[in-house]
Amino acid sequence: MDNLSSALTILSAMITPAILIMASGSLILTTSQRLSRSMERVRKLNELYRTLTSKEELTQADLGEKAFLLELLMRATRRCRLLQRAMTSLYLTLGVFVATSIAIALLDVLNLPYAWAVTLLSLIGAGFLFYASLLLIVESRIALQAVDREMDWVMRVSK
Repeated sequence: MDNLSSALTILSAMITPAILIMASGSLILTTSQRLSRSMERVRKLNELYRTLTSKEELTQADLGEKAFLLELLMRATRRCRLLQRAMTSLYLTLGVFVATSIAIALLDVLNLPYAWAVTLLSLIGAGFLFYASLLLIVESRIALQAVDREMDWVMRVSK
């Protein structure tokens, strides 16, 4: 009975990292999708820019559109870089939470008094998760600003 109780204690302690592992996995999936869409946007803007600049003569409207496309390309590129950093941070988060879960089991099974190691790993994982969240907030603000800028451009050009 004591072995069962000990096993249940270990499993109970491993639940929190497991939930954080699932949350990190979900964030990795959605961030990966955002990165993919952002990279596709860069490719599309690059194609539009190349088409525009391949003209022999650029009108004043073409020059305005060229500057606008460059601005959008810079924003989209910045978004991609932020999303790549967020992905790296989320992968580190995932790895640290898996290490935390393993450490909980090993320290308990081996009866080692190193609870501080589990706490430290948990704090490191939470730190990576927090950093990734900040990057994703900044990226979403850039995306919103780009959409606002595009809508302003469309409204101005359509007048």
